[in-house]
Amino acid sequence: MLAYVYRVTKYDPADRNEHGHYTGPEDTDSDHGEVEAAYLQSVAAFATETGVDHLVIREPGVPSVAHFGVEPPVDGYGLDGLFPPAPSAAAGPSLPPGFHDGAQVSLRTGLELVRGMLRGNGAWCRLEAEGVFAVNVGWDQYLYIGSNRPCEEALDETRAIGLFPERVTSSPYDFDSDADGADPPRPGDDDFWDGLGSAVASGRAGVLEETFVEGATRWHCLTHDTIAAVRAGIAPRARLAVRPPLSSDIDAVLASLPADGLVEGVWQDKDGRIHSAICDEDAFPELASRISSASAAVLISGYEGEDMPLYTAVMPDDDGVVRARWRPQPASGDQASRR
Repeated sequence: MLAYVYRVTKYDPADRNEHGHYTGPEDTDSDHGEVEAAYLQSVAAFATETGVDHLVIREPGVPSVAHFGVEPPVDGYGLDGLFPPAPSAAAGPSLPPGFHDGAQVSLRTGLELVRGMLRGNGAWCRLEAEGVFAVNVGWDQYLYIGSNRPCEEALDETRAIGLFPERVTSSPYDFDSDADGADPPRPGDDDFWDGLGSAVASGRAGVLEETFVEGATRWHCLTHDTIAAVRAGIAPRARLAVRPPLSSDIDAVLASLPADGLVEGVWQDKDGRIHSAICDEDAFPELASRISSASAAVLISGYEGEDMPLYTAVMPDDDGVVRARWRPQPASGDQASRR
């Protein structure tokens, strides 16, 4: 935990009631102008005084619920121009491969990510220099900056440009690694991939779900001939979930569609490509239409603890160490693999 953490906002503390709730005239949206620029100037001032010129992306995410026929709030989730684009033939969501957990970016790119988070219409992530500096953007234009230094000059500059820095104990958006008390994840190492090959050969496993950004997944159809290529294309620090083969009984899949709730539909088209969409009941008719013309499909509950995968893993770094802090959803096979 960093020694100095500040909540930086456009909200004058004098306009807070006895419960700390803001009651003044400022709205909760970015002005896309001078105030937004002041926020970015404040982050830059704190980073410069701390001695930081690069930041690391942690736990990146994008909106995940699909509403068919409606474009995302911002094309490319606000990442266009910040990272090299994904190859045109890449499967799954169109996100740049450089936007992943553990990716290092310049302070300039980090400030543009903060801009997008202040606008709240695209990608989100934590930005850190481990043990030295951190930036978290919360709801309603609440910005949290942490440093291992008091940053008195940055505080003065932040006040001079019209923002209000307030010392706090910690950011409510810090990652809590002890939140669920879960065991460390299984690494997606050689043992994992060898076991996956055996499960595919026996017919127990058939698809692999790769979550490379929170809210964005790629699905891979697994055969003896494709496992090596799938492994080579997995994103850094991705979460992996192994599931049984898709069902070719499309009528039975459609019959299992609930009346309401949150569902992830996964289907394979006639060309062998796998698609997925997380949607609520408003999009069920379109989801059913797409699945009806598929060659194989499955419906997965969008609620934790239901329709669990066979087993899971998290990709380690090149040195074999799992540094990703996020955890895959629980699976009974994970416990069995440790016995």
